[in-house]
Amino acid sequence: MDNNNIDFKDLWKKQAVNKPNIEDLLARLKQFKKASLRSLWRTNILLAVTSAFIIFIWYRYQPEFISTKIGIILAILAMVMYVGVYNRVLSTFKNIDSTQTNQEYLQQLILIRKKQQYMQSKVLSWYFVLLMAGICLYMYEYASRMTVFYALITYGITLLWIAFNWFYIRPKQITKQQDKINGLIEKFEAINHQLEE
Repeated sequence: MDNNNIDFKDLWKKQAVNKPNIEDLLARLKQFKKASLRSLWRTNILLAVTSAFIIFIWYRYQPEFISTKIGIILAILAMVMYVGVYNRVLSTFKNIDSTQTNQEYLQQLILIRKKQQYMQSKVLSWYFVLLMAGICLYMYEYASRMTVFYALITYGITLLWIAFNWFYIRPKQITKQQDKINGLIEKFEAINHQLEE
C-alpha cells in the first residue's frame, strides 16, 4: 500500500463540520433584539418614574438648603443623560431587519458593541458620579438635622450601596451584555467566513 498518494485536501473537505445554522442564528438575533428593546423600555419607565418622584418630593417638601436643590438637579441630570445615551445606543437595533445580508448584520452588531462599550465605560461612570454627588448633596440637609452618629451611618449605608452597585452589579451586567453580543458576532463571523470559502 502506497501512503504517498493520500489527498489531504480531499480528506479535509470531507470531514464533518458543525456549520452554524443561519435560521437559529437569526432567531437568536431576534431574541437579543427583543430583550434589548424590553430593557430599554424598562429603563426609560423606571428612570422617568424615579425622576417624577424626585420632582414630587422637591415640590411637596420644599427643601431649604441650596445643596438639596443642586442634589436633586444632579440626580435628575444623571438619569436624563443616561436614558438619552441609552436610547441612542439601542436605536441602532431598529436598523436591524430581516432583509439584511449576513455582512450587514455583522456590521450592525459591531456598531452596537462599540456603542455599548462607550456606554459601559464613559456614560456609566458619569452617571454614577453625578448620581452619587446628587444623592450626597440631597441628603446633607436632612443629615444636618441628625446626630453625627446617625448622619455617618446614613451616609455610610448609602455609599456602601453605591459601591456595591459599582464594584459588583455593574461589572456583572457589563460582562453579561458583552458575552451576548460577542457570541452573536462570533457566529456571524463564522458564517461569513464559511460563505467566502
